[in-house]
Amino acid sequence: QVQLVESGGGLVQAGGSLRLSCAASGRTFSSYTMGWFRQAPGKEREFVAGISWSGASTRYVDSVKGRFTISRDNAKNTVYLQMNSLKPEDTAVYYCAADRRIVILTSVSGYDYWGQGTQVTVSS
Repeated sequence: QVQLVESGGGLVQAGGSLRLSCAASGRTFSSYTMGWFRQAPGKEREFVAGISWSGASTRYVDSVKGRFTISRDNAKNTVYLQMNSLKPEDTAVYYCAADRRIVILTSVSGYDYWGQGTQVTVSS
């Protein structure tokens, strides 16, 4: 089992950057595929980015490709989401998630463990 705690959210102007962090408890963090999801008001939670246990494979939703980068540091039990060139439509609560399967899944149901979320607000 793993517990996840996100941080790094905040208010930023359009075109700015933020880096989200997700700290995980437990000694098996390196065996988990990790994902970032987001949920805007009135919308369903959507996949943003995912990374394999080793960091060798990543996957992104089309709307963030070239702007967001997911990475992980298994020695620190932490996964990151670097967000550049932020747009107002990126405004949402961002969630970190963990899964034991090898494949990077994009569905909410594909992840077993979730953090509490961190708010990202991008002003125009």
